[in-house]
Amino acid sequence: MSWLSRVRSALPFGTKRETPDNLWVKCPRCQEMLFTREYEANLSVCTRCDHHGRIGADVRLDQLLDPGFTLLPDPVVAEDPLKFRDSKRYADRLKAARAASTHTDAFTAALGRIEGHKTVLGVQDFTFMGGSMGMAVGNAFVAAASRALDENCGFICVTAAGGARMQEGILSLMQMPRATVMTRRLKEASLPYVVVLADPTTGGVTASYAMLGDVHIAEPGALIGFAGQRVIQETIREKLPEGFQRAEYLHKHGMVDMVVHRKDLRDTLGRLLDYLSPAKAA
Repeated sequence: MSWLSRVRSALPFGTKRETPDNLWVKCPRCQEMLFTREYEANLSVCTRCDHHGRIGADVRLDQLLDPGFTLLPDPVVAEDPLKFRDSKRYADRLKAARAASTHTDAFTAALGRIEGHKTVLGVQDFTFMGGSMGMAVGNAFVAAASRALDENCGFICVTAAGGARMQEGILSLMQMPRATVMTRRLKEASLPYVVVLADPTTGGVTASYAMLGDVHIAEPGALIGFAGQRVIQETIREKLPEGFQRAEYLHKHGMVDMVVHRKDLRDTLGRLLDYLSPAKAA
């Protein structure tokens, strides 16, 4: 035993206290170490640089809906219809994603109220296989829009996705026109369809229901686009402007109606529903 070890063992410091692994969280933008409890109390927004962190479906529903909402049933679809396998079997990837989630897929919908206004709220969860759009997400979106039609109320969709789910091939791409048809039905019924673009919203989701709303709201700093910046630059052989796929740039150039801080999002949605919803849905 070294002299340092002998001295340390003789001093009355006691045993080292165990601390939880999730006591602190590091902001991905400014690298500040944040006390987890304070970070979550601030709606998962960095108290130093205002970076809006990614949040799951349950947290999002609790933040936006009045207490007492009802989750809509998860859709039942054929799983792994193509028997797809890359470095892992698709069935195994689904199993792992479900083990880390309280939901069966990446889209969760609920019937409730925002500031007293009846609404159906659908939330895409990026933590579930990158929020990718497969048959389950497509069916959940269609079911949520259909419920809004039945209830004669608005439909709000919070998007966060890497695009279509490659493991389902053409079946995932077919969800784009299905969702588009439902947005058209909402419009024909004069029911509001509002999209909240969270970070990131890309690929086939951007190319379909994410950009078909009556009003498009983006969270600050959200990445929104179809293809990645490198792919676009290599295609057009031009350097793209700084931050051209971020919420603020898209707002400046007219692709997004407003950029709203997370602490103001619920109030903003409540006002929009007040303006746009039919009187008997209020």
